[in-house]
Amino acid sequence: MFSRYKKEPAAPAKPAAAPTPKPVSTAAAASNPTPTAPQPEAPKPSMRKPTQTASAQSAPADKERKRKERLGEIKLELHRELLDNLNLSALESASEQDLRNEIGAIASEILQERAIVLNREERALINQELYDEVTGLGPLEPLLKDDTISDILINGPHQIFIERSGKLQVSDTTFKDEKHLLRIIDKIVSAVGRRVDESNPYVDARLQDGSRFNAMVPPVAVDGSLVSIRKFKKDKLGIDDLVNFGAFSEEMAAYLQAAVSTRLNVIVSGGTGSGKTTTLNALSSFIDNSERILTIEDTAELQLQQIHVGRMESRPPNVEGKGEVSPRDCLKNALRMRPDRIIVGETRGEEVIDMLQAMNTGHDGSMTTIHANNPRDGIARLENMIAMAGIEMPIKAVRSQISSAVNLIVQASRLQDGSRRMTSITEITGMEGDVISMQEVFRFQRTGLGPDNKIIGHFTATGVRSHFSERFRLWGYDLPSSIYEPTAG
Repeated sequence: MFSRYKKEPAAPAKPAAAPTPKPVSTAAAASNPTPTAPQPEAPKPSMRKPTQTASAQSAPADKERKRKERLGEIKLELHRELLDNLNLSALESASEQDLRNEIGAIASEILQERAIVLNREERALINQELYDEVTGLGPLEPLLKDDTISDILINGPHQIFIERSGKLQVSDTTFKDEKHLLRIIDKIVSAVGRRVDESNPYVDARLQDGSRFNAMVPPVAVDGSLVSIRKFKKDKLGIDDLVNFGAFSEEMAAYLQAAVSTRLNVIVSGGTGSGKTTTLNALSSFIDNSERILTIEDTAELQLQQIHVGRMESRPPNVEGKGEVSPRDCLKNALRMRPDRIIVGETRGEEVIDMLQAMNTGHDGSMTTIHANNPRDGIARLENMIAMAGIEMPIKAVRSQISSAVNLIVQASRLQDGSRRMTSITEITGMEGDVISMQEVFRFQRTGLGPDNKIIGHFTATGVRSHFSERFRLWGYDLPSSIYEPTAG
């Protein structure tokens, strides 16, 4: 069809003729011997591992992509028609089955009018996607319903990553364009009374099922809106589940039960996605039902099973910059509400000083999480947060406050193979001069890396007896001395 405009193939270049060597006489060759060319050195073997490169798409994958693009265009056209034909005000009272039937009928009628032929599988897929567009979050619905997915990360409308078992992988789900993605973002944030636009280009919200939602839109997001969804687990993982998964050992579980039950103040430390909230949830299962617990979070995630729980959630400022309720405001009010224990979802700012004061003034047994790579860094982060709060105190007074308030630091880590482990349990035993003294009681000992890049290691005690052994005994948790003995892998 386009042969008139097609370039003529370039003629292959002829190889240059090799020059004919001049004859050399035997005498001349003997008088002028030709020097032997130096042999090239053998290349040194590389010490680096081969990097993984993405393979080119095969023809079937390209065909599948074109099919999905065609179905996406048809779905977009049908969705516009649906909005014109459906009585949106009547949708609130319609049952799910009635709505599905109505969407299927309207879609079939439109397909017939446009002479678009689809097989049964494609019709079912289109009807399901249209239902998700009208009632849910469009392309995100299948990902939110998949229990094996823990995180959904969106980098623009055409690139969605999901996390399964601690590993990221590309999803074949996409949005039609940036407008489609922005419409879904607006649907999420408007449901919780918030907004996102050019003047307010980022938002933190919560989905109906409790999943944590964060979005940044252009012009801050350069290549399209950035969205991250940390999915809310419907089934709370208990201590037994974490032990079975290999997050920590049975001996560590027995020690933590004694620590929480005897009202030690606990900080769960770790990086992003290391399982801090999951660990905090599991530790809270050791709290007695007779105690009054107040929780304070930026986004409500904790799933406490006790009877007497009061939940509080901070609130950002409104459009006019007013109405903000900070975690520190919640914490100050919580202290007036006769709590036995206060659990702060995450301490990240000036509320740290109120948290430490609460731990020091009769609310022992309180718990929180902080971002830190190891227990010693966790202490340094607490010091930095106190300094950022604008409170001018001598460093020795700050450390004395921390050492008397915090009893235990539990370190959670996400290792390179995606597994989440409790890598350290460290006690704070007091002050030695100007330095906070700490002792590690349990740790995860790494021994190597398996052929499938799985971490090889085992949990072991360090051989140090707990500083709180006598407290455990007086409260009825007389742990055997054998749990403090180191074990070989």
